[in-house]
Amino acid sequence: MKRSLSMTVNGRAVRLEVEPHRTLLDVLRNDLDFLGVREGCSTGECGACTVLLGDKAVVACLILAPDADGARVTTIEGLAKGTALDPLQESFIKHGAIQCGYCTPGMIMAAKGAEVLEGNFCRCTGYAKIQEAIREYRRAANPQA
Repeated sequence: MKRSLSMTVNGRAVRLEVEPHRTLLDVLRNDLDFLGVREGCSTGECGACTVLLGDKAVVACLILAPDADGARVTTIEGLAKGTALDPLQESFIKHGAIQCGYCTPGMIMAAKGAEVLEGNFCRCTGYAKIQEAIREYRRAANPQA
């Protein structure tokens, strides 16, 4: 039996009917076409599907869609303001913190919603450029720290 789901995704109110066993990852990608939310492991280990639920970074593959009812969800597509990228996205570009790019959206979303980048795996490159990009972003965002 489907359940009604209402949430705000990237500032836009959405309402859908979903089966109770579907994940937030599945709904975001397959119903709402937010393809920046990537499916990697489907077990919460790789971080490719990281989104913000409220202001907290979560792995969307472990959240049942009905549990996000009433929530504010932000995906990588929701960070830019028009054509202006988020400063963290700009920092990733500046530092070349992108290899194949598959894990990049999850890395950026984790860095936006968590103190520590943990549980995000990149199989193409080392983490040095990613760490540099995040450090620079955080220094710019909080110069007093």
